[in-house]
Amino acid sequence: PQDLVGLKEREMSALDAFPLGQPAFVTNILDRAAHLRGNDEKLFAMEQNPSSRAYVVHRDSLLVKREGERMRALLSIDEAMKCGANPGTIFLGLRDGAAVFGMGMPQAAAEKLVGRDDYVVSELRGMAMQGALPPDQLSAIAMAKSMVSWHQRHGYCANCGTRSVMKEGGWKRDCPACKAEHFPRTDPVVIMLVASGDKCLLGRQKQFPSGMYSCLAGFVEAAETIEDAVRREILEESGIRCTDVQYYMTQPWPYPSSLMIGCSARALTEDIVVDRAELEDARWFDRDEALKMLTRTHPDGLAGPHPFAIAHHLLGRWVHGKDRSGA
Repeated sequence: PQDLVGLKEREMSALDAFPLGQPAFVTNILDRAAHLRGNDEKLFAMEQNPSSRAYVVHRDSLLVKREGERMRALLSIDEAMKCGANPGTIFLGLRDGAAVFGMGMPQAAAEKLVGRDDYVVSELRGMAMQGALPPDQLSAIAMAKSMVSWHQRHGYCANCGTRSVMKEGGWKRDCPACKAEHFPRTDPVVIMLVASGDKCLLGRQKQFPSGMYSCLAGFVEAAETIEDAVRREILEESGIRCTDVQYYMTQPWPYPSSLMIGCSARALTEDIVVDRAELEDARWFDRDEALKMLTRTHPDGLAGPHPFAIAHHLLGRWVHGKDRSGA
């Protein structure tokens, strides 16, 4: 795990990049231009246009071009292809009239870039946390990452097993055998700030950096409302019963393709029973302690979630009195 002391300076600078209410991946600069997805001839012509650009992803990493101390993620199609990106492009939309595509990169191509001075394949989350990428481009990058990942995981028809074919600019796959249509999926996840008066409930997982606590979260199950999912996840992970579930905001989360649904809730009980299979620890924090965790000034070295994550904004909203769920 990364040491929190090493993260402090980068995370505090990220407060400016991700002010309260604006986590990563939420500001979309693209016109999705869905009306162009079914026009193969038009899409092919746009791919050949010198003004077209692409984001190239490899697993959880992004191909970027070094330009002095800056990293440029938006590449020309020619730059992407010369680095070994796959030719099959996903149409993400238009930016100032120019087409923007998402492209994948095989392992062999990524390995060939190791040691290069001009291009680097670097982990997306780390670059976003360090402010190495423009915040207004992160949503488009997330779209590229989610879509490339979906195609890599769903190349065969789930109905009959036949190799499927990319259609609609990458926004659909068709089975040539059974004619089934397959569309990209997004998995809903509830993430919530639970409060009881002037205390909030936070937990930590084993893989978190040392001393870090965050909001509890979990996937929404089949035929379940958001409100029920919030109550169920909190009860399962901490033994706390809650009510008054309120929606705050959502955040696309490209790992691989989730939608984080930020909520708040009011606790009805306070005795914590931690589910050790899910959490390493869970505890109550008062507002002053939570504020110190967000600003990395806690005397015990405890810390809250990074500003690029919606959990930071849920906690910050409560700390600054903008969330009345615990009143």
